[in-house]
Amino acid sequence: MLAAAGALGWAIGRQRGTRKSGERVSQLSRVYFRGLNYLLNEQQDKAIELFLEIAEVDADTVETQLALGTLFRRRGEVERAIRLHQGLVTRPGLSEEHRSQAVLELGEDYMRAGLLDRAETLFTDVLRVDPGSRGALRHLVSIYQSEREWDKALACAERLRVLGADSVAVVIAHLQCELAERAAQTGDDAGFHRHLDAASAADPDCVRVPLLRAARARANGDCRSAAGYYERVVACDRLFVSEVVEPLLDCYQRLGELQRAEQFFEHMLDSTPPVAVVLGKSGWLRRHQGPEAALAFLSDGLRRWPSIRGLSALLAMIENTPGSDARVALAAVTAVTTRLLERAQPYRCERCGFGAKALHWQCPSCKSWGSMRPISLLVGL
Repeated sequence: MLAAAGALGWAIGRQRGTRKSGERVSQLSRVYFRGLNYLLNEQQDKAIELFLEIAEVDADTVETQLALGTLFRRRGEVERAIRLHQGLVTRPGLSEEHRSQAVLELGEDYMRAGLLDRAETLFTDVLRVDPGSRGALRHLVSIYQSEREWDKALACAERLRVLGADSVAVVIAHLQCELAERAAQTGDDAGFHRHLDAASAADPDCVRVPLLRAARARANGDCRSAAGYYERVVACDRLFVSEVVEPLLDCYQRLGELQRAEQFFEHMLDSTPPVAVVLGKSGWLRRHQGPEAALAFLSDGLRRWPSIRGLSALLAMIENTPGSDARVALAAVTAVTTRLLERAQPYRCERCGFGAKALHWQCPSCKSWGSMRPISLLVGL
């Protein structure tokens, strides 16, 4: 919207800078403020009509044409945007700056239309002329990510980092993690650790790195190293304890370090904990002290930190306790909470609010890396 408004204003200024009649300038000024009002109120259809009016007054105004194409694309008229931008790209006498801008817009049109090969070709052509084009590099990163070509996406992201682009470190870290997972699948242990080292160098706070190292160590039977990595995950972001509490407790159990498990629970329960910790502690108590101790802890935990998952676990525990007179009623309540949990989305994107049932390292909606996190709410984890 801001780009469109800026282009509209530039067109008016251009008219004032040339020897046009005062009447025409006044007319365009009125059009500008009407168009700006439409854009601010997200009335794109009316804004497009005014852009067409500007284009009729001065067909050579490239910025107006570019802004018009952007509005077409945002409104879903991709074919119309493509035709407009193609016309600009082939226009004789167009400056290199305007031609590159038109090519970038045309590439975005192709991306919206799902024509990724054409878009890739255009963005690559832009980089041949302007190796420092951040727009082309960002679009190529997006294309290569969607095609799971992690090496190519990483190469473009690294170029963006050299250019000083913001927030690219997080992207680089996750791309390195993707390459690490690929290396693990092919048995390339050295490559696995090399890519994770690079991910840590790019983003020291990337919680995915210790998660991958822990899973790899546990799969190889190295529970001591795995436990250390799982503990590092919690140190990075305690919300991710939901992803590690079960395998971490398994590591403690295999290592025979019961005191270490107690210290872990003491630390996590010191403040408001994710419900995964409460459930983990109740399961641990059930195995080591019996169902009565587990039931007492879970009942107290629910009063302090209510959650649907905790309620469901408590009902299931009561229902499975011999001699309970409330089994039939509890079975019905358990069924209700189970249905609620089936609808729950315990992960949410911090950028766009997208909810999901499983952890995605890249948000399926806004494509941001590392923005999906477990939520610790009444209906969450």
